[in-house]
Order: sequence, then structure tokens, then C-alpha cells
Amino acid sequence: MKEYNPYNQMLHTLDVAADLLGIEESDYNFLRYPERELKVSIPIRMDDGTVQVFEGFRVQHCSVRGPCKGGIRYHQNVDLDEVKALAAWMSLKCAVVNIPYGGGKGGVQVDPTTLSENELRGLTRRYTAGILPLIGPEKDIPAPDVNTNAQIMAWIMDTYSMFKGYSVPGVVTGKPLELGGSLGRPEATGRGVMFATREILKKNRKKLKGTRVAVQGYGNVGRTAATLMYKEGCKIVAIGDVSASYYCADGFDIDAVNDYWDANGGLLKGYQAPGVVEIQHNELLVCDCEVLVPAALENQITEEVAKEMKATIIVEGANGPTTHEADAVLEEKGVTVVPDILANAGGVVVSYFEWVQNIQSLMWDEDEVNRNLEKIMIRSFEEVWETAQKGDCTLRTGAYMVAMNRLVEARRIRGVFP
Repeated sequence: MKEYNPYNQMLHTLDVAADLLGIEESDYNFLRYPERELKVSIPIRMDDGTVQVFEGFRVQHCSVRGPCKGGIRYHQNVDLDEVKALAAWMSLKCAVVNIPYGGGKGGVQVDPTTLSENELRGLTRRYTAGILPLIGPEKDIPAPDVNTNAQIMAWIMDTYSMFKGYSVPGVVTGKPLELGGSLGRPEATGRGVMFATREILKKNRKKLKGTRVAVQGYGNVGRTAATLMYKEGCKIVAIGDVSASYYCADGFDIDAVNDYWDANGGLLKGYQAPGVVEIQHNELLVCDCEVLVPAALENQITEEVAKEMKATIIVEGANGPTTHEADAVLEEKGVTVVPDILANAGGVVVSYFEWVQNIQSLMWDEDEVNRNLEKIMIRSFEEVWETAQKGDCTLRTGAYMVAMNRLVEARRIRGVFP
């Protein structure tokens, strides 16, 4: 079987969109090559006195529209191709929602569950020192991603500030409120997924209320999306995380699930309730539902999975969960996919708000944050929808077309240095 390469997946969709737009390769080939790729070694003294060395990465894909922006993930399977693809998707995502950022991404090849807090802090500070020449509020602004959180952002901000000699809150987003974080930021990606789901259902003359939804990945994004959709009247029929997956035909009591999740160390394993049955992880993707929200990792919906799927709408909470081979199957089946670079852009939109607040020394209230997020998500959804309708193409290709138009035009106006 051909090995999955997320960067090649991104390039494939880029070429399809460019062809529909009639853009010459020489006008968009700058998007095929990241501007910078940094690989760092991270030696850490472990609690037992031994020294272990981890690999870390930071990739800046394209800064033509502004400073690079993108999360940092800690995962044992992180590699350069994955980080490159995620950085490219960030360039496209920022252009889709029309905020003045380029795309970047970082990662460390580590299973953080095997580290103590002391080891995790040491890893984060040494990684920050390694990528320090690349980052800064005017150059490249990291944020949380898979297995990273507000505390890790606080350590990065502190490390960077120690090197600079003064406090620099704007170097990262997704920080604790006490250090200049934004109200509404932790829920922003999941809230954006809920808005995207609501808007695509409207186009199908349906409402959130009563819609049967399955959510793969019950972390920050999936849990928030499930909770907000549940509050809007959706029936959440399947949920799953790395520890277990469950199905409930009558719909979960998400408030009870969240109470269990909080008490169980942020894992679903062991959850029991009337009507709830444990299922295999891959069964969740093909379960009986109307909307599927893949909010875990990339490469989840493969060609084989797509053939078996019952959902008629997919809203991508994760980055790159669907392969382009699966996209072809889904298009043939008439399944609508709201792509990652639109559906999960809520996080980077509110990260942008946080950065704006930091560099202006302001603090917005949560209503203002959520109201502005909703406005941008609806506007962006409509632009992608209209582009896809005009081009007679999928929403993914439509989103790439919107993004590429902005990126290519920005490059044309700036010109090529020197």
C-alpha cells in the first residue's frame, strides 16, 4: 500500500484548485515550497538523571500575507512531512478567513503522557530556545495543538521573555487569561465547528435541533463542538477518543459525559449509561448518523472508510482527516465535506483576536470575541459556498480557490525579492 504523505495530499488539492482558477504554475509554485524548515535536537535531563534527546520541528510555510501562525503538537508520530503539511494548511486557513497571517506549524516527536511535569517543562523550554530565532509576535506566533495546552504556552512565553529581558505576551496565543490570553479562546475551534455545521445544515434546509451527530476525538475541539451542538438540540449519537468509542442511538447526555470525562482524567474509557454500547474506533466513522465530525488526527477517512460511511455531511474538526482518494469517493456518493481550512478555523480567528489584544494591551469581553468569531465564520462560509457553486466543485476545492486567490494576489502585488 502507498504510504500516506500529508504534504502530498495538500499539493494534490492545491493543483486541482489552481487548474479551476486558471492560475499558471509559475504564479502559485511558491506555495509548494515552505519558506523555512527548522529541525532541532532537544536534550533533556530526565528525572532519573539520564539524558534523552528528542526531535523538534518548526516550519514557516508562507509569510506573504503576514506573520506565520500555527500550533505546536507533542506526539510520538510527529515528523517533518506532517509539520510541513500542517503549516501549509495554516497558510490556506488564514487566507480563507481573511486574517493577516501566514502559515506555520511546530511539533516535537514525543509521547507527553510518558513525561513528568518537570520533564515536560524542560522539554518545552529547551524546544523554545531551539526555535527562538524563528518566533516572535511580528514573525511567527505559536499556539496549542494536539497534546499541548495553555500551560505549555505559558512556559514558551516565559522562556521567550527571559531571553528578551522583558515580558512578551504576544509571542504565543492560547495562553492562560492571567498572562494575556483571550476569553473564548479555549472553545473557539469547537465553536467554529458548530457554526460551520449550522451553516451547512441551513444550505440543506435543516436545523441543528434533532440532527444526529457523531464526534471522533473528544479533546478540546471535539468535546467543545459536541457540547455546543448538544445545547443547540443536536442528538450526539457517537463519541470517541484514544481510550474508547461509544454509540447511543437515543443520543448521549453530554453534560453527564463531560462530568465523567473531567473526573476520569480527560478520557472516555469506562463510561457507562443506559443505551450506551462500546464500539471499535473505526465503527464510529461509519456509524448511523447524519453529520460526522472527525476531530482527532489526519488520515482517518480513507478510501475504504468513505465507501462504508452513512453520514451525508462531514465537518472536519481536525486538520487533514480525509485523504484525497476518500474525497473522490465521497463526492461520488453525494456526501458534503466542510473542509478543515474552513470548519476548524475558529481557533486561529480567536488566536488573531488574542494577538491583537496583546499588541494593543487591550482586553475584550467574551461576547465581543464570540460575536466577531461568528461574523467571520459566516462570511467565510458564504464565500467558500459561492465559489464552490460557481466552480461546480466541492467545498474543499472552493476553499482552496478562495485562499489561493488571496495568496497569489498578495504575492503578485509584493513581487519577488530581489
